[in-house]
Amino acid sequence: MNLRMPTYYLSHAAGPWPYMVGPIRKQLRLLEQSLRDIPRQLPQLPKAVLVVSAHWEEDEFTVSSSPQPPMVYDYYGLPEELYYITYPAPGSPVIADRVVDLLTSAGWPARSDAWRGFDHGTFSLLAPMYPTADVPVVQLSMKKTLDPVEHLLAGQALARLREEGVLIVGSGQSYHNAGHCQRGDAQPAALFDAWLRCTLLASSPQARRDALADWEQAPAARVAHPREDHLIPLMVAAGAAGKDPATCIYGEVLRGAAASSFRFGADRTPSGFDHLAAPAAAHA
Repeated sequence: MNLRMPTYYLSHAAGPWPYMVGPIRKQLRLLEQSLRDIPRQLPQLPKAVLVVSAHWEEDEFTVSSSPQPPMVYDYYGLPEELYYITYPAPGSPVIADRVVDLLTSAGWPARSDAWRGFDHGTFSLLAPMYPTADVPVVQLSMKKTLDPVEHLLAGQALARLREEGVLIVGSGQSYHNAGHCQRGDAQPAALFDAWLRCTLLASSPQARRDALADWEQAPAARVAHPREDHLIPLMVAAGAAGKDPATCIYGEVLRGAAASSFRFGADRTPSGFDHLAAPAAAHA
């Protein structure tokens, strides 16, 4: 039985939505269902979850190492009670040290941060996945360069964690230009999503890597990601995936734009939560 963990690139949507009620929570029902389904897809309970969050950038790769991480309320203009929510999962200094060791051994300067807490790129995903907060969580920053090749290689350096029971999650958003969507033009999001699906689902491992490294050449790339902070976590997940195939586990038109999430691993069983599968296949 293969107990190696898959890796994931997940669209995390906006702010602390799992802690909200009303229209926003209802709008994200399909995303929530897809996240709740992820533990079922794993070969075992993770020893820890390593989250590469789109909301943390440092000069060099940095790993949260607090045994009891605090919260980072990285949003604004919401009801006061949403600035008191907690996701009380423990951290793991041991896993944090392991991440630093793997990165530095591969030639990437890396350090730990004992003060960094969970931002919404982490707790918005994990609250539905592990609502009892009983799985240790470690965050990994992106480098401020946002260089896709650097992050693909960093993911490659971290691939060994999969054999050690650590679940690697890249947390971002497959399309991240809310202002453009509000103007009512959904075509750029559809074009970029179709390219992303074709690249991840239908390309050879080498072609996939080359296309991700050169992602700015994709259709509507800079409309989809005026700044690539929400795409770069994908590079770490894909780098750690190696030659493993990808499966789309979530897809819908969300607030006027296509949004998707992906799993990398030998199991290509559909999740049932990809409502964009047919159009993407037709485009390909």
